[in-house]
Amino acid sequence: MYQPTAFAVIDPAEIEAALRALRFGCLVTHDAEGLCATHLPFLHDAEQRMLTGHIARANPHWTRAGEGAALAIFQGPDAYVSPSFYPSKREHGRVVPTWNYEAVHVHGRLCWRHEPEWLIAQVSALSDRQERGRPAPWAVSDAPEDYIRKLAGAIVGLELRIERVEVTRKLSQNRSEADRKGVIAGLEESAAETDRAVAAAMTRPGSA
Repeated sequence: MYQPTAFAVIDPAEIEAALRALRFGCLVTHDAEGLCATHLPFLHDAEQRMLTGHIARANPHWTRAGEGAALAIFQGPDAYVSPSFYPSKREHGRVVPTWNYEAVHVHGRLCWRHEPEWLIAQVSALSDRQERGRPAPWAVSDAPEDYIRKLAGAIVGLELRIERVEVTRKLSQNRSEADRKGVIAGLEESAAETDRAVAAAMTRPGSA
């Protein structure tokens, strides 16, 4: 990933926090047929230093990829930044549009899992994470066991053993404080939820 110094996240604690927050990403591999990509939810296992997930057994990705190098890409909120947001536009006009965004790239080695108990545990952990906080959270154990085991046979699990993590937060850190405040104000007024999410990210401690 291209990471200008102003936007690269290098603090280990921030990188770990970014890994804990990961939800839905894109698994990318390369083989003799070219690139292959699958979009899927992930869980981060800090103790084992890996990401886990599962895909449909009918998806040819797992047979094509084998157990080799892979990249998982996660896209955070993004927003178009208009030059009109900058006070400096009125001062000298030497400004152009850009895009603010957050992204995480996780590089590692793939390992595919087929054991029913592993698959059921992974799906359970993923469901528990997403159901947490609901008034009546659903659990895998709510469904008949034979039904869950049948569905487990229709998926393949994966472990991405982490070798390198790149985190980029492009949040106008290269602009003056006045221009950054202008961007925040402009995005906060947007009707787009992602624009407002970027504005919120720009106000987090350490984002400047």
